[in-house]
Amino acid sequence: MQVWYVELRGPDAARVLGDWLDELPRHPGFSGAELLVSPAQPGLALIASRWEGAAPRLEVPEGAKHWTFEVLARR
Repeated sequence: MQVWYVELRGPDAARVLGDWLDELPRHPGFSGAELLVSPAQPGLALIASRWEGAAPRLEVPEGAKHWTFEVLARR
């Protein structure tokens, strides 16, 4: 399993990532995702998505940073 984090900053970050999140379930291996924001970091939005096997190679929204992690343990 992999977890893919995609981060975007800006006034429209949550809307842009929300639109992108809507596309993720169409890809093989998708296991779920959350769109996250924090009152402590205005203008920052983050998607944490989970994938059975490897995350797909998708274009992320312009200006987004992203990281993929292998899941080593889960409870």
